Amino acid sequence: MDLYLPIASLSVNALVIVLLGLGVGMLSGMFGVGGGFLTTPLLIVYGIPPTVAAASAASQVTGASVSGVFAHFRRNGVDLHMAWVLIGGGVLGSGAGALLFRLLQASGQIDTVIALLYVVMLGSIGWLMLSESLGAIRSARTGVTTRARRRRHHPMVAALPLRWRFYRSGLYISPLAPLLLGFATGILTMLLGVGGGFILIPAMLYLLGMPAQVVVGTSLFQILFVSAAATMVHSVTTKAVDIVLAALLLFGSVVGAQLGARFAARARPEYLRLALGAMVLLVALRMVLGLAWQPDEIYSVELG
Repeated sequence: MDLYLPIASLSVNALVIVLLGLGVGMLSGMFGVGGGFLTTPLLIVYGIPPTVAAASAASQVTGASVSGVFAHFRRNGVDLHMAWVLIGGGVLGSGAGALLFRLLQASGQIDTVIALLYVVMLGSIGWLMLSESLGAIRSARTGVTTRARRRRHHPMVAALPLRWRFYRSGLYISPLAPLLLGFATGILTMLLGVGGGFILIPAMLYLLGMPAQVVVGTSLFQILFVSAAATMVHSVTTKAVDIVLAALLLFGSVVGAQLGARFAARARPEYLRLALGAMVLLVALRMVLGLAWQPDEIYSVELG
């Protein structure tokens, strides 16, 4: 069934978009990330303009985060004090990202910049996930375990002034660290249509030193508000949000998140990470080919 996307100005197969949202939703349920870092590049590969793909994916991430946030609230897995600081930085970053988005759009380079950022980002993430998962599989087979890392925030974070106590996380650090982290995530959300969880979660673990029990819930709470703010800013400034596209993605991702959560409970996590890492690298490779491959005839005329 073909549907016309009014903002993207093209027709798409609705079933393909729903299935794409279903797959990304399954990843969200399995790994605790918003999935936007795959939604946008897959939409670009399918033929959606990068500006519309990034803006619409941000609205899909907002809806997909709601159920996850409620689940973590029930388990007391959200540090609200930390989350509000991250949200403050994220909202400021969304404004800065909107300005940068408009400047790149005016120069005509926004599509190329989005594609290049995704190639670098997906390539780095995919390689790190593959390396980590292969190491975990090797350790499990040989029986050699690595020593657990002691939880402690980064020395750069410890050097920042104006320390606050974040009781749920058991931290006494400067609020400037999560504020700057949220600011960077807000810019990424505006430019790339991602929730930022794939960057936010490791940063909260290894830079801020937060315990794993509250990291995913706090990240989802921040993603919910920042992606909502980014969607509103996109709607007002860039006018690139395609509500039909976002609704199709959201319908698939809501169902996929429930399936992914059930599947994750039965599968071994290192093999899940290995599969995701390989898939992320394949998407990055496809985007590289899309950027580098030049057709034999740039312009062609076909007479019927």
